[in-house]
Amino acid sequence: MTTTRPSVLFVCVKNGGKSPMAAALMEHRAAGAVEVHSAGTAPGSSANALSTQVVGEAGADMSQHVPGPIDPALLARVDRVVVLGEEAHVDPVPGMRGTIETWVTDEPSRRGIEGAERMRLVRDDIDARVVGLLAELLPGRS
Repeated sequence: MTTTRPSVLFVCVKNGGKSPMAAALMEHRAAGAVEVHSAGTAPGSSANALSTQVVGEAGADMSQHVPGPIDPALLARVDRVVVLGEEAHVDPVPGMRGTIETWVTDEPSRRGIEGAERMRLVRDDIDARVVGLLAELLPGRS
């Protein structure tokens, strides 16, 4: 049986903060209706603890996340690739069916906001974008 669920791959550099946050928030909001993945262009060794904490506050879970690299086969088959931040870059692969878009996310540290307060603002920015993407992927779903 083939799946008709839309699919999305969230990408950032380390795959420890922004992309797993986006993936966890999409998983939470889509409740299984979207196939969700995340990866890094230069994966780190662990998830960001503050990211994990503030995503949990929003009802999503990334506590089991382990950073990983982009799988070219996955990149080719997903419907949407979302690059979070301006530091990561994803080049299309041959036969790629989806589109690549970049979310230039809020960076509160540029305004002197750090710690959990910073991460909550990042989370809220990503979450609002996830809500918009979910509406695109699943039109008519409330």
